[in-house]
Amino acid sequence: MKNTTACHTVRRSDKSWRLTAAPRKGGRFSQAPIFSRLLTLGIAISFVSTLSAQVQTIVPPVIANAKPVTMEHIKVHGAALEGNLEGNAVDRDVLVFLPPSYAKETSRRYAVVYALHGYSIGAEQWTHEIHVPQTIEGAFAQGAQEMIVVLPDSKTVHNGSMYSSSVTTGDFEKFIAHDLVAYIDTHYRTIPERTSRGLVGHSMGGYGASRIGMKHPDVFGSLYIMSPCCLSARVGGPVNPEMEKTLEAVKTPEDSAKLPFFARAQLASAAAWSPDPKNPPLYLDLPMKDGAPQAEVLAKWAANAPLAFVDQYIGNLKQYRAIAMDVGDQDGLRVDAGKLHDVFDKYGIANSFEIYPGTHTSAVADRFQNHVMTFFNQNLCFKAGCR
Repeated sequence: MKNTTACHTVRRSDKSWRLTAAPRKGGRFSQAPIFSRLLTLGIAISFVSTLSAQVQTIVPPVIANAKPVTMEHIKVHGAALEGNLEGNAVDRDVLVFLPPSYAKETSRRYAVVYALHGYSIGAEQWTHEIHVPQTIEGAFAQGAQEMIVVLPDSKTVHNGSMYSSSVTTGDFEKFIAHDLVAYIDTHYRTIPERTSRGLVGHSMGGYGASRIGMKHPDVFGSLYIMSPCCLSARVGGPVNPEMEKTLEAVKTPEDSAKLPFFARAQLASAAAWSPDPKNPPLYLDLPMKDGAPQAEVLAKWAANAPLAFVDQYIGNLKQYRAIAMDVGDQDGLRVDAGKLHDVFDKYGIANSFEIYPGTHTSAVADRFQNHVMTFFNQNLCFKAGCR
């Protein structure tokens, strides 16, 4: 049965709580030139306030005598990605982490957690951010029930799919919710029921977990949203001529690869949310043209903002056994995350929300081991037929 407990809110801003080690410098992102007042929604805007504080992830200590998990690197064919106009790979890299007992207990079936990576990285880089397999092994050693953990790669020509449905990028929403889940259930000893599947994502992956979670409660039973980007539509400001000129000059993937972080994120957002099969070579429409905002494009971007469409999926969200969300107190994304939590509370959707001391990435590995895995241990079904 679904979670019917009262909503629980935890808001913490006391920096003395939780972290005891100082973050190390030298994170994944270097600070990029910030173009003035980028238009509307998108990770280009969402990350502006967080980039200057990017740090390496604090890694939990190795737990003695933790049993090793097994990683398999596989390819999964995405029927939902066939014919995409960008030429993104249809056969996607996927990393599967099998629990210690998997090889020996050959009649045992397992719950599955699907973990979605953020923008500008793929599944391999995601393993370094959340420090798997160490954090998975650590969670099991601390008492979490054994489960399979799946990391799909959703990197695209412009560095991120947004886990959205687009003829330009391919339908990554359907790839995750249908193609990938069907493959894992067919090729591994899973418990093939929604109550035994969890979905989690960080940053762009947090957006993906929000979007896919709202639309597919028939597939997943528990939902964890980490530092989600791109939740709200924003009012456009003055167009930056330099930005517009830079983006219009892009004709090839090689051109895209040379762009600064924010400019490339604009292209990724446009490919996902304003595709245009009649506008080669990139097959997308940008939110500015000839020095003016494009109202129709901005409306399409706004329509893809979870805070704009969440009210349509309240019934779906109430089907989840449990929903959790967290974000760092030094992360600019905390404001929109708080708004999404407030919507959940307004509709009486059982959920937990935590603001912890940290930046966008500083605690992601610790959170994954000691919060995400614990959450799914408590809320997934580990036997067939439970509700």
